[in-house]
Amino acid sequence: MKKVVIITGGSRGIGAATSKLLAANNYSVCVNYKSNKAMAESIVGDICNNGGQAFSFQADVSIESEVIALFKAVNNTYGSVTHLVNNAGILFQQASIADISVERFNKILTTNITSCFLCCREALKSMKEGGAIVNVSSAASRSGSPFEYIDYAASKGAIDTLTKGLSIEVATMGIRVNGVRPGFIYTEMHADGGEPNRVERLSRQIPMQRGGTPEEVANAILWLLSDEASYVTGSFIDLAGGK
Repeated sequence: MKKVVIITGGSRGIGAATSKLLAANNYSVCVNYKSNKAMAESIVGDICNNGGQAFSFQADVSIESEVIALFKAVNNTYGSVTHLVNNAGILFQQASIADISVERFNKILTTNITSCFLCCREALKSMKEGGAIVNVSSAASRSGSPFEYIDYAASKGAIDTLTKGLSIEVATMGIRVNGVRPGFIYTEMHADGGEPNRVERLSRQIPMQRGGTPEEVANAILWLLSDEASYVTGSFIDLAGGK
């Protein structure tokens, strides 16, 4: 079976590392992005220069019509989607819950969990012969991220629940659904939250005494998508250095 994967938020951080790794393992890759076309095209260029297959597609995956257009584009380019990595997500400036507006909270939920739901739903329409989905959650879903990102943590907790429920719904269809929960990973997202050096500040609290890399998360995603994980569904891999 030809392996065709959509990676949402595939142009930076964990998404970029996953796009490159899956392409190197014979997946035809759609690098989804919301706004930074140049960065997405750079990832596609790297993949194609190394003999892989990839194209980029702009879509805000929190919007139903754009998700439908994304899947249609991939179906027309590579054929049916067989694999999906729901990686798109945002966070805002660190804040206690008293300082979080309802507009911010709803934006987090729409971007992080509605997008996951929409992409999972559309993927099921393509995966007639089975497939695999990996949802990128966060260690914040376990910690709650108090005083910093409770809204973000809540959205990731919702992703965990969606992952578990969907895995049971589609188990007899030959579709596996799993999640990864990264902890403190060196990505640009910390700058979005107002603290680019957050991983360095908190690394002493991690049993392994260091942050993780996007490539380490990508390796876990690769395994969960692969046939080597053929009996794994409804499970989560924590990539948090023991935290």
